[in-house]
Amino acid sequence: MYSKNCIALAACGWLPVAALLAGSAGATELVYNHVNPSFGGSPLNGSVLMGTAQAQNKTKDPDDLSSRLREKTALQQFNESLQRSVLSQLASAAMSGIMSNGKLIPGIVQAGDFKIAIADMGNGMLQITTTDTITGASTTFQVSQ
Repeated sequence: MYSKNCIALAACGWLPVAALLAGSAGATELVYNHVNPSFGGSPLNGSVLMGTAQAQNKTKDPDDLSSRLREKTALQQFNESLQRSVLSQLASAAMSGIMSNGKLIPGIVQAGDFKIAIADMGNGMLQITTTDTITGASTTFQVSQ
């Protein structure tokens, strides 16, 4: 049956096709090539993979300042800037009350809603405790004189 088909194809001018059909199919082995440059792939794939990953990333960094600023209105940003300016002036005023000749003076200073207590711990060490008089929250640190 095979030979009859080949003879018929050859007679019609289809001999090259018949030869291809009669031959055995060749197979090659499968070769895996890494895509990710971290695992041996081409370094040129790095930017493409990173761009794809960032495009799919839906999470947001809660500590990202730029995203928090974009979410605030101009009025909120202005009020926060004003608050920082006022607190800076209060801190400057408090520093003038607790320093003399570049050295901290032990004692207690009231600056707005904050109380600053400076205690001499001996051996040239001072402990500074700042207390928010409204909430009662406080923080303490030590410095050498």
